[in-house]
Amino acid sequence: MSIFIVGVEELTGQKKFEPDTQFSSHDLDRNGIITDEELQREERILQIENADKMADSQRRMAWFALAGMLLYPFAVVFAMWLGLGQAATILGDMAATYFVSVAAIVASFYAKEAWVKKGDK
Repeated sequence: MSIFIVGVEELTGQKKFEPDTQFSSHDLDRNGIITDEELQREERILQIENADKMADSQRRMAWFALAGMLLYPFAVVFAMWLGLGQAATILGDMAATYFVSVAAIVASFYAKEAWVKKGDK
């Protein structure tokens, strides 16, 4: 690091980095100085992106659970069609627990969505 860059930081309190460093992406206005505002803005953007990815994952999980809930009866019918009576019986016995568990997953997803929308108002 050059003496000039260290001197700028001491005098102005701003963070100036060499060009093309790993931190240059944080310099949003490309003036060579990374301010606290730019760091905070970058952090906020990262938080928003992570929250969006989490919401997408939760949405996919809920849809996958719903699809499984709808296809479960077909698994029982398919097992009977294949002549697997024992498998159909086991699937039928598991159905109550499976449907309650999947319903809890889906209900918690929609409850969270409602809570978030209510908090945004």
